[in-house]
Amino acid sequence: MSSRSSAALAGLVLAVLAAGCADPAAERVSLVRATQPPASPPLPSLTVVPPQPSPMVSSGPVRHPFPMATSLAEPMATEAPLTATGPPRFFLSARTPLAHFPGKSKTAVFTPVPPAVHNAETGAFVANIPLPPGIASSWHLVAAARDNRTFAIAGWTEPTNPYIRFFLVRLGEDGRPGKPVAVTQTDPDDLTLVYDLAVSADGTRLAYSTPLIGGGAKISVLDVATGRRRDWKTFTHPMVRGLSWAPDGRSLAYVLGGRAIALLDLARLGTDPEGATSRIIKNATGAMPFESLAHTPDGSALIYASGHTVERVPLAGGPAQVLARPELPPDASLSLRFSVDGTGEHLLYVHRWRAYRVALADGAVTSVPITVGERPGEGDSPRAAW
Repeated sequence: MSSRSSAALAGLVLAVLAAGCADPAAERVSLVRATQPPASPPLPSLTVVPPQPSPMVSSGPVRHPFPMATSLAEPMATEAPLTATGPPRFFLSARTPLAHFPGKSKTAVFTPVPPAVHNAETGAFVANIPLPPGIASSWHLVAAARDNRTFAIAGWTEPTNPYIRFFLVRLGEDGRPGKPVAVTQTDPDDLTLVYDLAVSADGTRLAYSTPLIGGGAKISVLDVATGRRRDWKTFTHPMVRGLSWAPDGRSLAYVLGGRAIALLDLARLGTDPEGATSRIIKNATGAMPFESLAHTPDGSALIYASGHTVERVPLAGGPAQVLARPELPPDASLSLRFSVDGTGEHLLYVHRWRAYRVALADGAVTSVPITVGERPGEGDSPRAAW
């Protein structure tokens, strides 16, 4: 995609983008509700050192156009987990609408594109994902449940007043998608920009992260059946991503500003609506940022990438273990965005229009071209999950 096209897609949300953050200096970070009144200074063990103000972040107070949601009384996802079905047979790709500028116009024209199902072995196109009413195009966020059949997808509403909405789809054994199911929220939210999306192991909850105007970020847990939601926010970092549900649905891992991996105890949050504390699992020690996370199937460890090096760290503490060192082209991002399948044995990442499959047992990497049914090769690289 051209720089003008990329700028057009980002133009609606530049006011809330942030330019980085400092390393956390303690082992805990506080997440609180927006409505919480000012409190006395917290103990040092419960805070992180806030980043220096960024020139791209407003100096005004942190605010949100809607109140923080508390209608979801139980954020945990503790129903029976969906069963992993062995090596992944399919992956889903999603990309943003294609933007172009006719003639010398400064106004972008957007072309919708659907998400797509692919054969995991070959990358071949299987089918387009149908979009529910009110959603005109895919957005570049997709998350997979551990069964390799249930997926959560972000959709884009329309070009004049665009918002992001979520929906679920389930694949048949032949990879053909069923009817999409829109997730209708009972609490309003500002979804012009979403950093990340994750679906719980039992398929009953979504987690997503968004920025806050003036600095900070919000984590939301959403019940897909009722549309009820629970929000928490951090004042210390402008970006939260890498969301990963624990297999038992009782905690949520995430990345703070690319510099720290943290774990949110949803069981504690369910009984303490005014605030909570997340435990820092690992701080970045070098220049390479964190981006994606995935729990191991037994929930005892997290898989992450420091730059392009894939590692595993125990949640109980201990040294990290290197799993793979994939070699990416010089023009690749400094961080690695990936998806790990339900068996915990296969990792997927995308560069340009190729899907790379990493066997975590031995670090072997294979790649296949990504083929789509509509406008192949156009726009930015798709994102993918299995």
